This record gives sequence, structure tokens and C-alpha cells, in this order.
Amino acid sequence: MKVFIFLASIFLIITTIFSNDKGIKNMSYNELNQEEQRVILHKGTEAPYSGKFYEHKGDGIYTCRQCNTELYKSNTKFNSGCGWPSFDDNIDGAVKRVPDADGRRVEIVCASCGGHLGHVFEGEQFTANNTRHCVNSVSIDFKGTDSYKKAYFAAGCFWGVEYHFETLPGVVSAVSGYMGGHTENPTYEQICSKTTGHLEVVEVSYDPKIVNYETLVKLFFEIHDPEQPNGQGPDIGPQYLSAIFTSKKDEREVIKKLANELTNKGYNLATKLHEDTVFYKAEDYHQDYYQRRNQQPYCHAYTKRF
Repeated sequence: MKVFIFLASIFLIITTIFSNDKGIKNMSYNELNQEEQRVILHKGTEAPYSGKFYEHKGDGIYTCRQCNTELYKSNTKFNSGCGWPSFDDNIDGAVKRVPDADGRRVEIVCASCGGHLGHVFEGEQFTANNTRHCVNSVSIDFKGTDSYKKAYFAAGCFWGVEYHFETLPGVVSAVSGYMGGHTENPTYEQICSKTTGHLEVVEVSYDPKIVNYETLVKLFFEIHDPEQPNGQGPDIGPQYLSAIFTSKKDEREVIKKLANELTNKGYNLATKLHEDTVFYKAEDYHQDYYQRRNQQPYCHAYTKRF
């Protein structure tokens, strides 16, 4: 019996060692080079200003180098001047905070595999979120939007539309902007004059391996009142009308199918279907408006219709 207990104890110790050394022993994870092991497995730190993602720009998702978990959206990255990639927010549930061994700082690790990412700091006033995730470049990878698709929705004030689409799994980014008018590079002030013909639109970049176009259109119909013909909620005007922009035949068929379902349920839809046109990104202060202020949309609420 004692021999059995002894062998069981040895087995447990070996299993623990192997499970903790995930980057090397667990074949479901990516193989790590020596520097990546030093940082990710043994909580090291790369030299400041040396990482490949320090000044990196581009639309997409930053992922865990060890297990490929999606950690940060590119629109949360900012230049803090600290020498390491900085993010002011993470994808919900993707990053875990733990007390650092130094007893002073807060370490951040991948919530899926426990790989070391860096540290998190608050109260520095760099962004409206007042948070800085200081991340080692060797701890992350990047997936650009080349592998993603785009969809364009107008459903009233783009702040609320953007807010709801960014909560949908598979959506990489939601960007506020303008479409459908006759003025090049319109400003928000011009849009508000109601003379350019543009609608407030959100450009949704999504991973078709995770979410399909039909799911996006369903959410569109469920986060605003598609029956209101003159705007959305208290926002009245041509820039706030309900519309979807696409020139793709398969997408138009999806829209018509879902619109027919709602019509058969008694809805009198005011939503218009427009051909694709140029999308102009809105000013920076419109992007992630509610998230950066920790507020809820005032004229958009989810209502199940399907």
C-alpha cells in the first residue's frame, strides 16, 4: 500500500510539472522559442522599445502567442510611450489579473493558458478607460482583418449600434462612420446639417468562422426599431434612418429572407437596402463612445424578434 501511495505521489508531481510547463509539454499549444519561454513561462520581460508590436498599427486582433486565444482588439491599443505595447481594455474574460510576486504590481496572464503577458496599471489618465495593459510583444501575435469580412449597418446614432455589435462573439471591430451621401470626406458637423445625404453607419469586421452574416443582420433588426421611418428614438433626421448597405447577392438574399420573416410577424419595416458605397470613418471621438465612458446606449436596446 505504501509503495502504491509513493508511486501515486510521484505521478502527481510529474503531472503537475508537465502541466505547468505548458508551452513545452502540451502539444496543443504553439511551440515557443527560448525568448518566448523566458517571458511567457518564466515571467520575464523583454527590453523596452524592442518588441515588434510596440509601434505596430493595423485593424485586427492581438492573440496569445502560446494558445491563440483572442486577447485585445486593435482599437484598444494606444501609444503610452512606455516602451511596450499598451492596451486600455481586453476582450471580456480573456485576460486574468493576479498579484505579482514583487507584492506591488498586478500581473496579467492569458485566462486560457496562464501565459505571462505583462502588468496592468490604473489611474495614469492616458485614455478615458484610465487603464494600461503593458504587454510584452513576444507574448502576443496579431491577426489582421484580411481574413475577416465587413458588413455595414445604419440604425440611428452609430454610438449605440457600435456598442451592441462589439458584444457579439466573432466581431473583430465596429467602427462608426458615414455612407450613402454625395460629399467626399464629410465631417460630423456637415452630417448634422442634413445636407450631405449620408447616414450614420457602423462598419462591422467579423470572423466568418465564428459568426455568419445572418446572425449580424438578426442583431441589427433587434437592437433598434426597424419600423421607425424618420430616425431612431429621439434622434430624428435623414442621417438616422434604418438601412443596410451591401452589393453582394447572397447577403441581399439573407436580408430579404429575414425581412420577410418580420413582415409575416406583423412588422411594418422602414429599413432600406442600399448598394455599397464609400465608407468614411467618423472622427476619433465618436469611436467606442459608450465603452470609453462606461455608459449604456440611450436609444438602443435589445428586443428579441426572431
